[in-house]
Amino acid sequence: MATTSGLTREGGGGEDDRVMATAQKIVNSLNTSKNAREDMLLILSSFDNRLSNLSYVIKTGSESQSSILDNAEKIILRSDSGMSSNAEAFSWYDSAGEAGDYLDAVDKILDLLDNLSVGPDPEVLDRAETVLQVAMSRLEEEFGHILIRNTVPLDAERLYGSIRRVSLSFAANEGEIDEEFASFEEVESGSVCFHERGGSLGDDLCVDLINSEAVMYLKDIADRMIRAGYEKECVQVYSSVRRDALDDCLAILGVEKLSIEEVQRIDWKSLDEKMKKWVRAVKAGDRVLLRGERRLCDVIFSGSDSAREVCFNETAKGFLMQLLNFAEAVSIVRRSPEKLFRILDMYDALSGVFPDLEAMVTDEFVYSEAKGVLAGLGRAAKGTFVVFENAVKSETSRKPMLGGVIHPLTRYVMNYVKLLVDYSDTLNSLLENDEDELDGLQIDDSERLQLESLSPIARRLLALLSTLESNLEEKSTLYEDGAMRYIFRMNNILYMVQKVKDSELIKILGDQWVRNHRGQIRRYATAYLRAAWSKALSCLKDEGIGGGSNNASSKVALKERFKSFNACFEEIYRIQTGWKVPDPQLREELRISISENVLPAYRSFTGRFGSQIDSGRHAGKYIKYTPDDLENYLIDLFEGTPLVLHHLRRKNSS
Repeated sequence: MATTSGLTREGGGGEDDRVMATAQKIVNSLNTSKNAREDMLLILSSFDNRLSNLSYVIKTGSESQSSILDNAEKIILRSDSGMSSNAEAFSWYDSAGEAGDYLDAVDKILDLLDNLSVGPDPEVLDRAETVLQVAMSRLEEEFGHILIRNTVPLDAERLYGSIRRVSLSFAANEGEIDEEFASFEEVESGSVCFHERGGSLGDDLCVDLINSEAVMYLKDIADRMIRAGYEKECVQVYSSVRRDALDDCLAILGVEKLSIEEVQRIDWKSLDEKMKKWVRAVKAGDRVLLRGERRLCDVIFSGSDSAREVCFNETAKGFLMQLLNFAEAVSIVRRSPEKLFRILDMYDALSGVFPDLEAMVTDEFVYSEAKGVLAGLGRAAKGTFVVFENAVKSETSRKPMLGGVIHPLTRYVMNYVKLLVDYSDTLNSLLENDEDELDGLQIDDSERLQLESLSPIARRLLALLSTLESNLEEKSTLYEDGAMRYIFRMNNILYMVQKVKDSELIKILGDQWVRNHRGQIRRYATAYLRAAWSKALSCLKDEGIGGGSNNASSKVALKERFKSFNACFEEIYRIQTGWKVPDPQLREELRISISENVLPAYRSFTGRFGSQIDSGRHAGKYIKYTPDDLENYLIDLFEGTPLVLHHLRRKNSS
């Protein structure tokens, strides 16, 4: 597009020129009558003969100004009259020549007003100012038209990369759990809930907010409006149009204008979706929209530092305040465990863009609001974490899990803390000055010193898992069968160990935690054997059996022992085939342990006393199983399907 760089002045540059220029400035500064100016010219010319041609300079300068104004006025008024019949857009915008002519005409009037020669004609001055006013009005309107017509609609799909999904909950049909945790079951994929941490922006992302070819037109207009003293009008038009454009961007990104009361009333599933979209909008707002607006303001308003700052702040203010208002509302909603991760996402998103906000936004009010909202989200995250800790402590569901399987609370808590590891840096900074959570742990002084060296989140998680174990211990007492209590404890502790070992939790809790809890599982296994098999094994002891094969009392005692053992074994089989140990390795280890304790004792007992029964009638009634039979039946234990042993025997015998 053709533009002018202003009028050039030529001169010899010598002493005569400097004298003439000084005289012109003196006369030009006089706002007096024509006669007074002529008197001043005579006085000046009497001082130095070099000023004798000053009258001629003034006369020819006035004629030149009038000619310049005539030409410029013709172009501006002609274009202005054409606009009235087509007010939607300037026809000259699509014609570089016509646009260049118009801007050249504006430049000449501005030059004329800036560099009026000595003794300007008031009539010329008034005409120039009137024409300039017409030109500015039209440029202001066209400035808005160009902005609106060349705004590029935001393509939200381009802004986001893949979404990482992390399993966060448990199958909803696995058992009862307190209301405190129930809302986490609302969003499911199959039988497992997921937490989506939001979209990640591509590193090579580059989006035009305004068509690039229009930016220089806008700069040309802004330069002239600022030079003409219409900076305020130019900034107002730009800010108004771009504010609306950013509002449209927020709508495209799914961020609605909601009051605190409206946010408080939204159900969790809907609020979760809005929070997720907010996180994306903050990232896109920083990386694309605000940085893009900053660049646009820097280019278009390069001619004025004040216009550049005011324009950006006014444009960004509404956009930022809408985002901040929603975050503020979220920070004071009712706290419940399922909200923690999304609140942390929001905290991380706002914290991540804060350096950019600090660098770009010079509006103290907006910056102060952003700091306050960030602090509020931090308090909300800490408070929600405390709610979760208390919920684990106070979860009091009283229905025992069928078969002694993993309790839903265990699944929930372990998947919850597994995901918390992703936020460990954030949580460490938020929990740094909180009181220690070691009082609830059963530890000695040396262990306490060691734990005090851990990070804040590590200490809180250790305390939390200790609380979970205590809760599970309490829930195990819901089982009347003492042996089943240990199966339940083993299942749940092993699940905890596996979640720690197979995730980043191991880096926080450490190998020693895993070793300690594996030792706990072994102790539970020993306690299970004692509780489940002691009665059956007592039937295989020699005590109470008299000597001698012909001793009638001894045979009676032996028959009772075998009958008692058979009854115990069949009862154990009937009950414990209905128990479930989901982990195949633990299941196999328990079977091996049972075999190692029961089969040698049974084999030894039948070897010593079986012949006394075999020699009598109905021996099969008492010695119903061989050691191999028992070993085969043990395979059925802990599969979660109750079986009756004599049915199987009849089937196997057929």
